Amino acid sequence: MAKAGIKRHNRNTMLTNRHNRNGTLPNRHNGFSLLEMVIVITVVGILAAIILSRISGSTLDAKKKSCYMNKGMIEVEAQIWYRNKGTWPATNLSDIKVDTNYFPSPLTTCPVDGTSYTIDATTHQVVGHTH
Repeated sequence: MAKAGIKRHNRNTMLTNRHNRNGTLPNRHNGFSLLEMVIVITVVGILAAIILSRISGSTLDAKKKSCYMNKGMIEVEAQIWYRNKGTWPATNLSDIKVDTNYFPSPLTTCPVDGTSYTIDATTHQVVGHTH
């Protein structure tokens, strides 16, 4: 006679009611616990904060380098303007920035602070923008 809670299998192996047919215990929880979810969300939040801080720092560095390149390009184009025309461009660059021979795409403002580029009337160098 079989005891309560124990089944006889065809091959005379004894299995309890808690075991599957292959002899293993069934998986009791099919999802994540609240504690596991809190830990994962915390780790993801920390990683996101680290990544965003590095990206925002890189963006500012890229804008500074772009401003530096714009300054160099404007100064070179002003020298070419002087060589071709015999006069320096206006200090606010109003004449050179509309000439597509010198700036095929419109002359932009500073990517760091949004101000317009100007050149000094005596040195013919870009004024300011020392980020």
